[in-house]
Parts: sequence; structure tokens; C-alpha cells
Amino acid sequence: MPELEWTVNSLAPGIEDFLNPVLDAAALDLGYDIYEVEGSAEGIGPDLAVDFRGGDSELLLRRRAALLLSLEQLTLEALRVPHRDRFRLLFDVGDFRIVRIDELCRMARLAARQVRATGSRFAFQPMTSRERRIIHLVVGRERGVTSLSEGEPPRRRTVVSAQPPARK
Repeated sequence: MPELEWTVNSLAPGIEDFLNPVLDAAALDLGYDIYEVEGSAEGIGPDLAVDFRGGDSELLLRRRAALLLSLEQLTLEALRVPHRDRFRLLFDVGDFRIVRIDELCRMARLAARQVRATGSRFAFQPMTSRERRIIHLVVGRERGVTSLSEGEPPRRRTVVSAQPPARK
């Protein structure tokens, strides 16, 4: 399978070809903009975002954004995006999820700082795989700490703990 080019010009037609009939069939009062995300969240965030607007945009955020995440997942499947690249496309409403990425980065750094200071592990509340990935990436950049995921979905959580000293 050829590598996808993560630009609006390359992917917007496929996104539109899938989303427009779905939104029409659902009779949702929604429009959207597709744009390239620049400098988001320390290079951890997406390359492209689909930002929804309209009278039904609040529906997308209900129940922990279940409808928004479902539309995103179906679109990723329709575009045949490999699992390793799924973080590169983000569906959003009013930058809700882009702000969440920045928040997760800050939370991960604070957890790392707390673990280094106390030596006690820090367990986050359950998160989606995409959110856990962000925590793991940020913690991976911090010295003296490590992270792992534990539990079963939907209760899977990220745990930050002190990194064992290197063996000599």
C-alpha cells in the first residue's frame, strides 16, 4: 500500500467523498473544515483536522464524543489508514480535542514530576488509546520515569512509575 500524503489536497477529497453522504443520510445540520494542523502539541498531535460546525455539532460531543469518534473511525477505515498512522487525522468540534491534547501533555509532565519527587506511581483515569498514546510519548521524553497501560478497555489506564536504575 502506498504511503499517504498528509495534506489537505491529498486527503480532503476522500474525506469529503465519505463524509458528505453519511452526513446527508443522517440529516445532520453539520458542516466542516479540513485543515493542516501546524505545531500542535509538541509534534504529538495530528497532521490534519476535520473541524465540525453547525446546529448539530453538540450532538457530536455527547457521551464522551462517541458520535464524533465513530465518524472519525469510519472515515479512517474508508480511507484505509494504517493503524500506526491513525493519530494523524483528528475530528474535532471547536478545537475541543486539540485543546485536550495540549492538556494531556501538561498532565503527563506533571505526573512525571510527581513520580520523580515522591517515588510513588501515578495512575491516570481511564482513557482512549489515542489519549494513552499521548501520555506514553510525553513520559517517554522525561528522565527517570516510565509508563505502561493496564486494565481492559474501556477501563484501560496509563500508569507512570519510577524507572528502575540501569544495571551496571
